[in-house]
Amino acid sequence: MKLTTRGHYSVKALLDLSLQPAYGPASVNAIAARQSLPAPYLEKLLIALRRAGLVCSIRGAQGGYQLARSPAQISLGQILEAVGESLDPLSEVPTAGDLVEDWVTAMLWKRLRQKLREAVYSISLEDLYFDARSWQAAQGADGSFVV
Repeated sequence: MKLTTRGHYSVKALLDLSLQPAYGPASVNAIAARQSLPAPYLEKLLIALRRAGLVCSIRGAQGGYQLARSPAQISLGQILEAVGESLDPLSEVPTAGDLVEDWVTAMLWKRLRQKLREAVYSISLEDLYFDARSWQAAQGADGSFVV
């Protein structure tokens, strides 16, 4: 599975929102500035994430976007699916109707696809946050958190 710009930016934006005090709202421009992302493109991604129920938007001067639920309840699979990423990490592998000539090989690839899909949905935004924090600590970095 290749994580495209769309998926990468979406994960970065949601990780940024997970850092807000009490998961409060942050403006598109603030997220874009902290994460070095283009604001207009980020806005489109956040709209898709809102439609999927992963973030909600708050109107007003102190408004912006915020997580719709806790980071532990948002999976990497949900994020990627919300922005149209392919969740089939083995899409180039032949299927039973293509080049695979025996049933055992076809079933092996089917099971591998399912296991990888399960793995993507088992990784939470909270897991990614702690992974990023651990990497940052190992690098001796402190200060602002850029994913």
